[in-house]
Amino acid sequence: MYNSIRGIVTEKTGDSVFILSAGIEWDIIVPVTDLGRLPPEGEEARVFTWLYHKEDQMKLYGFSGPERRLTFLELLKVEGIGPKGAIKILGGISQDDLERALESEDLARLEAVPGLGKKTAQKMILALKGKLATQKAMPQTPYAELVEALVGMGYDRRAATEALARAEADLPPGTAATEREKLLFKEAIVYLST
Repeated sequence: MYNSIRGIVTEKTGDSVFILSAGIEWDIIVPVTDLGRLPPEGEEARVFTWLYHKEDQMKLYGFSGPERRLTFLELLKVEGIGPKGAIKILGGISQDDLERALESEDLARLEAVPGLGKKTAQKMILALKGKLATQKAMPQTPYAELVEALVGMGYDRRAATEALARAEADLPPGTAATEREKLLFKEAIVYLST
């Protein structure tokens, strides 16, 4: 639904950043490690977001970059890790350390992350080994934001990239730039649904 929010940082708390954008102040939950990467109060920031919606609550989670959001979404796929746990994990280990620990199956390093036990660390290794490094190594597309939007909807990154490439090949020549992204997005969803 929301790929990112760009605005002025009005406040940073222990686990949140407040961003003022177009007259709306957003309260965004962020990992501690990402909070430090965001600009200080009074400066403009772009926060990549993910909306958690349940019948009784809505929470907006934010990240300093799309790769951090991707890691968060991958963590959510691990049995026993919810949004709160994924934020805590990301706040307790850097992106590079997490990727290294998963690739080398360094259980001790993962268990050193606050709130992460042995069983959950083992599940993370089984579910995520090779995934984060593969996602990072994927070629960039000129429609990175569309890929991120499709990934946010639950589609696989590689499949989304391929669907956008197919959709681009099928676009009629001379399509206006303003319509191009809308058409690409719609067509990619059609390809991904078949």
